[in-house]
Amino acid sequence: MSTAPTVNGQVIGQAHYATRAVLERLLAGTGTTFHQSVALNATADGGGVIERHRLVERMTSTLKTDAAVAESALSELIAAGLLEERTDGTPQLALTAAGRELHRTHRTGIADITARLYADLPPEDLATAARVLTVVTARANAVLDEA
Repeated sequence: MSTAPTVNGQVIGQAHYATRAVLERLLAGTGTTFHQSVALNATADGGGVIERHRLVERMTSTLKTDAAVAESALSELIAAGLLEERTDGTPQLALTAAGRELHRTHRTGIADITARLYADLPPEDLATAARVLTVVTARANAVLDEA
């Protein structure tokens, strides 16, 4: 009889890397990097327009990366015609029509993958996992803020 492992950093990390590898395979089919997809998602979440500094902040805080990595992804998206800069007032970035279409393509693929990965898992188990991981994330961020 096998028992489920206790949740710990290794179990969380294995789930993270396995699901990220699945996502990156999907993104590779469209020539998009992980950081670019995060930027497109965050922009779409903001209604298709976001202040550039807020997008960089969001990427650096959630991905635990530096601003240069985030700025590089944004520059690549602008050069590819997926984001456009708006400079009237506070610098903003906006999804172009091509950016919106690519984002829709990603969302469709991600929805299909998500359905496969979470199929038949009880909703109460998923809710519990979400609560636990949210607390662990908040605690880890607090430890990082101590430095």
